[in-house]
Amino acid sequence: MNTLIKMIRVGHTHLLLAGLGAALAACAGHEHAPAHDAQAVEHLPAQGAMGPYSAAVTAGDLVFLSGKIGERGGSFEREVETAIDAVEAELKRLGLGLGDVTSVTVYLTDMSTFAEMNGVYGPRFPEPWPARTTVAVAGLPGGARIELSATAVRR
Repeated sequence: MNTLIKMIRVGHTHLLLAGLGAALAACAGHEHAPAHDAQAVEHLPAQGAMGPYSAAVTAGDLVFLSGKIGERGGSFEREVETAIDAVEAELKRLGLGLGDVTSVTVYLTDMSTFAEMNGVYGPRFPEPWPARTTVAVAGLPGGARIELSATAVRR
């Protein structure tokens, strides 16, 4: 680790990047590489999207879901519930469920709703819970108060 820090401080980031490139190339021969290489990247269209993006992208065993928002205009709890429903529906389209989720990013327009969000989120995702990051944002599309994006793995 000290060597890496010294390389960065001295300005040898090109050497560091070359080393990382070599490490990644070595990983290509890993025993799991054939399974990943055999599966192409697939983009699933977003129905009624508010912009130019895919609803989900699969790359080998990994599935990356674009942000999902819930029904607006009602209670915050209902909005969280329906945002999770949207994530679950997209996963189901791919033959997966909430138990396959490995990471979630939660975007909230008001961090004072964090505890309310947890009250709905916790019971919906099976333990062990996925890794999670929660970020406060100034605004979300369509006036949403919460948006969830997720990464899942095919098992």
